[in-house]
Amino acid sequence: MDMNRKRHLLVTNDDGIDSYYMECLVASLMTTFEVTIAAPASEQSWIGRAVSRRTKVSVDKVEDYPLSCPAWAIGGTPTDCVNIALGHLLERKPDAVVSGINLGFNATQNLIFCSGTVAGAAEGAFWGLPAIAFSKVIPKDAFETISKAKGKGDPQHNRDLSEAAKYAVALTEACIAQHDHRPKVVNINFPAQTSPETLVHETTPAPLFLGSLFQKQSCGHYTFVYGEGEELTHDSSLPSDLEILRAGHISRTLLDFSALGMRQTE
Repeated sequence: MDMNRKRHLLVTNDDGIDSYYMECLVASLMTTFEVTIAAPASEQSWIGRAVSRRTKVSVDKVEDYPLSCPAWAIGGTPTDCVNIALGHLLERKPDAVVSGINLGFNATQNLIFCSGTVAGAAEGAFWGLPAIAFSKVIPKDAFETISKAKGKGDPQHNRDLSEAAKYAVALTEACIAQHDHRPKVVNINFPAQTSPETLVHETTPAPLFLGSLFQKQSCGHYTFVYGEGEELTHDSSLPSDLEILRAGHISRTLLDFSALGMRQTE
């Protein structure tokens, strides 16, 4: 192995190849790592660990990606993206799979398993690689505007995003250093306001009851309507991810798929 060669990261997300959040993450990671992108051609939020079993999946090299790194737009889910990249696109095995930064948090027991962002990282973990997922809180009153802008916000929002992306470099390095070949995902959630002084706390997923996510329309149709749900009693010795995010800190939850449940400490 060439000791002078940068470590290599495969980056994906579930918001799509044109996500400004992913672009900021990649720009920051490229200060330390070599990066290759394999991201959905269109938004794949709430898709979880879906695999495109019955449809053909397009793979297109993006020649005009804003950053000078290889990038593919893949017509499938985040899991498809990572699986195809690892199995067919990369010339050498990456040192880690990084997913995000997601537009909005991926915290709580329910939302973690709905998340395409977490699922993209999990696919890397099941290939035996260090895997880390990044997500960021967006204030409720700004979510629609920022989502439609693919992640771009006002100057303060963009500064918070930039600080989160800088934090991601050290957190990714730690994920690689602590890897023990078990299938694990380090799930990181940044608060809305992130600065160099923002603290990182070990957390466990908050239990949450969401209830129905659909509203009946005419002609017997139902449409998705997100509700914040009801947070249930939290009985872990560690604080919950929601608790830490509400306090304005960074949540770090270890998802260990080698155990029946989730292990909160390494």
